[in-house]
Amino acid sequence: MQAREWLVLSRLPGVGSRQLATIAERALAWPQGWLATLPGEAATALRLWLEHPARSPITTLLEADQAWLAADPARHLLHVGHPAWPDLLGQIADPPPVLWALGDLAALSPPRLAMVGTRRPTREGLGNATAFARELASRGWCVVSGMALGVDGAAQQAALEAGGRSVAVLGCGVDLVYPPRHHRLYRRLQEPGGLLLSEHPPGTRARPGFFPRRNRIVTGLSLGVLVVEAAEKSGSLVSARLATEQGREVFALPGSIHNPQARGNLQLIRDGAVLVRDIDDILAELTQWRRALPDPDAATPPPVSTGEGASSSADPLLRWLSGSPTPVDALVGLSGLGIAECQRRLLELELEGRATQAVGGWVRLPSPPGA
Repeated sequence: MQAREWLVLSRLPGVGSRQLATIAERALAWPQGWLATLPGEAATALRLWLEHPARSPITTLLEADQAWLAADPARHLLHVGHPAWPDLLGQIADPPPVLWALGDLAALSPPRLAMVGTRRPTREGLGNATAFARELASRGWCVVSGMALGVDGAAQQAALEAGGRSVAVLGCGVDLVYPPRHHRLYRRLQEPGGLLLSEHPPGTRARPGFFPRRNRIVTGLSLGVLVVEAAEKSGSLVSARLATEQGREVFALPGSIHNPQARGNLQLIRDGAVLVRDIDDILAELTQWRRALPDPDAATPPPVSTGEGASSSADPLLRWLSGSPTPVDALVGLSGLGIAECQRRLLELELEGRATQAVGGWVRLPSPPGA
């Protein structure tokens, strides 16, 4: 389906993101298959728009949506099938039908790690957020967070100042600054390396209920989540729970037992989160990406031996594949290929029996005897 159809679906009443995702998996014909499957209120609204668009309130909304998108080349509507749509979102139970984007879509290319934490960090927590974000940026990772006060905003600002990339997922429309105190960071996220995302259309004001829902996108976009500093009752623990449900890695920095702002981290570690002392503790868990990251101390990355001769070593994708599944969007970032070219080469590798698709991404197949 095209952007217009996804826009219509996102505007239908009486149907949520989880239900839309379940229906979309069935690859139904548009619009007849959807009309037969959508719940009553949504089906009625869609039928009215199809048969009598002038009478449908969806038409007015679509015109406003399309006018907003057309006004600035930095504005985008992401959806399944869009070249920049993050494949990782396809692994969660309730991905948004669309994502409104403002900024640099290339920020979605590198492998991504979410960084979250308290809005009232200690000096140590703030320093850790800054240091880890800078190190992630220097290793070629994108920092994902929610542009909240405290740890979130500090991590994103540090990643961008280090020349890296950062994605902010908002609990309001991407045309609004929330919290207002982050006006400077909001502007910076619209420059190269930065990107603002929201499942809510432009003009949507922040509401308390939007933020827990926003967190599923923060973690869903990412390979894992690092909890920098969090109290026992914290939205960061909600993010950690969501990450676990989505099959993502959860990392936590240890803190003092006397620091109330670190008790959530200690709880996470007790419950099985990876205890993090430095950036290598994170990358050691994400082994299929760690070996592909550049050494910041090396002038050029070391050559990678494929063990399959010159033709294999020349392939820009095979060198990044291993026995662990690697998502397409991670391969795009690591190889430097466009998503269409990346998908074409993956198909060729599959036809040659050198790679195959698995749950969570693509894996490299062993070489046949005598190859």
